[in-house]
Amino acid sequence: MPLAELDHYFVRATNLERSRSFYCDALGFDVMPRPDLPFPGYWLGVNGKIQVHMGPDGIPDEAAHYFGTSSASARDNAGVVDHIAFRGTDPESLARRLSGLGLPWRTRYIAGIRLFQIFVADPDGLMIELNFPDVVVEPSWARGGDA
Repeated sequence: MPLAELDHYFVRATNLERSRSFYCDALGFDVMPRPDLPFPGYWLGVNGKIQVHMGPDGIPDEAAHYFGTSSASARDNAGVVDHIAFRGTDPESLARRLSGLGLPWRTRYIAGIRLFQIFVADPDGLMIELNFPDVVVEPSWARGGDA
C-alpha cells in the first residue's frame, strides 16, 4: 500500500489552550469536531480537513494514549522532528498577523524554485514552516528577516 499524503500530526502541548490559540489565532486553523477520546484535546484543520491533533502533556495513563513520545518529550522541544511545513497563500497578511500577535518570525527566499518561506515556532518550540510557491521575487517587506 503506497502512502498517499500526510493525514495529520500530533502535538503534545505543555499548555493545551495556549497551543490551540497559537494554531488558530496565528496560523488560521479551525477547531474541528473530535470524537470523545479518553483525554482532552483538539482536532484542528483548514478547509475542512484535519491536520493537527493536539493533547495535553501530563495526562493520567499517557503511555496508553501517546505512542510516539515519552513524558519528557514535550519538555525536550520537538524530539527528532525539526519542523512541520504547510503550504499557504498571502504571506504578507500572515506576517502582519504574526507581528500583531507579538510572535517572532523569519523568512527565507529560494530564488531557484521561486519559493518564499516564513518560519515561526509554536508555543512548545516546534518550528512551523509556511511555504508560498511561485513567488517571482523576494517581497521587499520581508527583507531582513524577523518582523
